[in-house]
Parts: sequence; structure tokens; C-alpha cells
Amino acid sequence: MLTSVAVASSIIGADTLTNNTSGTASATIPERVLGRTGVKVPILGLGGAGTNTPLDKPDKEREAVAIIERAIALGIRYFDTASSYGASELHFGKVLPPHRSQIFLASKTAKRDRDGAWRELESSLNRLNTDHLDLWQLHHVSFPEEIDTIFSASGAIKALEEAMQQKIVRFAGITGHHDTQVIAEGIRRFPFHTTLIPINAVENHHTDSFIKGVLPLAKQQNLGVIAMKVPAYGKLLQAGALDNIQQALGYSLSQSGVHCCIIPADSAQQLEENVQAAVSYQLLTNQQLAAIEQRTANIWQESTFYRAWS
Repeated sequence: MLTSVAVASSIIGADTLTNNTSGTASATIPERVLGRTGVKVPILGLGGAGTNTPLDKPDKEREAVAIIERAIALGIRYFDTASSYGASELHFGKVLPPHRSQIFLASKTAKRDRDGAWRELESSLNRLNTDHLDLWQLHHVSFPEEIDTIFSASGAIKALEEAMQQKIVRFAGITGHHDTQVIAEGIRRFPFHTTLIPINAVENHHTDSFIKGVLPLAKQQNLGVIAMKVPAYGKLLQAGALDNIQQALGYSLSQSGVHCCIIPADSAQQLEENVQAAVSYQLLTNQQLAAIEQRTANIWQESTFYRAWS
């Protein structure tokens, strides 16, 4: 057992995290500046989609609203969603508007052409009940031909540029979990503000690791790097690989150049566990990181299943 990684002595209970009478956060999630955006964000944000989370399920509005309200109370201010995330934007749009000036709101478009991307932006704004996004991202860019389409004269990059010029969007980002060379090429072609990529305890075992293939370039350009797939949909916490979310989150956030991470939640209880891990986060040493990688060496193939997605 990696007791130095688990930092069991510093795990904070739910009664420490919250004021029992007001339900507001009494412990603070650490913040970092999100690269060249210059904006400080908590190191943990709430992701708007997942296999079991209610956040993107149209028939789970009550449960989704409860999780989002709890996230606000616990001090989460970064919320990530996408046009293609089922009912996620609608659920966020029911809770977040009164808090709009205090939160960092991100969404995404999977369209590769300018007109299609504009239509999705308009839909996202309507569903989120807001007049602007803090971050709008090109969603799951996976293949070289997509890059060529995006950066063509009628490509989606035109929509991002126009939306920023009109101050409908503050910052532009690119996301992907399929091919590091595609994301790296996108970063070279346009001055994105952020990138959302898989950074977790099995990525370095992959022959095309985002930690090795994208993170150094992003760091060189001072991009805000948001880690996703942190527990790999729970795979890293199964089969005895890692002990808890502290280890998974600690590994991701201890990678040089990573500023924050987004993790969905299946319940308010799981959300609180994630927040506890963020509040108690401590920078891991190289020895601790290597020990975690050793523990995941035998499960990396099944735990990087998302690399096949496009």
C-alpha cells in the first residue's frame, strides 16, 4: 500500500468540508492559473457526462440538479459540458445562471465547419441559459483530415475566432483522447488557450502517451491544460490498481504543466469524495508517481479503452 500517496492522515471528512447548517464549503479547493488565460480556477471541476452520472441523462433531472447544487456549495467553480452531452447543458442551465459571474463555464462543439459550429454554439447558450461561454472547445478532434477541415476557409476555427471577437466566447480550446499527433498539430496551427486531454496513471504506459506527446508542447506554449479520464471511468480504482481517488487525482495534478482536472460524479456522495481528494491534494514526488505507474502497469490496456474512441 502506498501510504505516502494515499495520505490517509490528511483525508478530510464530509463534516469538515461543509458547514452543516448552511451547506456551504468551509474547506477550500486549491486554485491554479489556467495557463495563458490568466484565470484562476479550482484544481477540480465538474465534468458534465459519464457512463453512470445523472448529469447527462434526460430522465435524471432531479439527481443531476442535486449534484450541481452540491458542487456549487462545495466550492467547485469550473463546469464542463458539451453540445453532444445529452441533457447535460439543460441540467446545468437550471442551476448555474444565478452563479454565472462566479463560475468558469466550458462547453464544446463536435462540428468541423463554421456554420455547424455556430449553430451548436447558439444551442449551447440557449440550453445553458447564458449569453457567453468562458471556454468553447473543439470536441474530440481525432483524425488528420479533421484538422484540415477545421482550419479551412469555412472551417470551425472561423466560428471560434468570430465568437471571441464578438465576446460571446472568452477563450478557445481543443480536446481529444485519440491521437496525440492530431492534438499537437492543432495546437501548432492556432493559438488555443487550453487543451483538454487524458492525463492519468495509465497514459505513460501507452505507446502514444498524451503525457509525453502533448503535455510538453502545451507547457511550452503556456496552454491551460485540463486533465480528463483521471480515474478512467473508475477502471483505475478497480482490480486493486489504485486505492482511492486521492491517488488518481494526485497523479494527474502532479504532472508538470497540468493546471486542473474535470471529473463527473455519479452521486452527491461521490462528488464529496472527489472534493475531499482535491482539498487534501499534495504534490507527489517522482518516486510516488513512479510507484503509482508501477501499480497500473498490468491494467493499462483495458484502462486506456477511451483511446479507441473518436
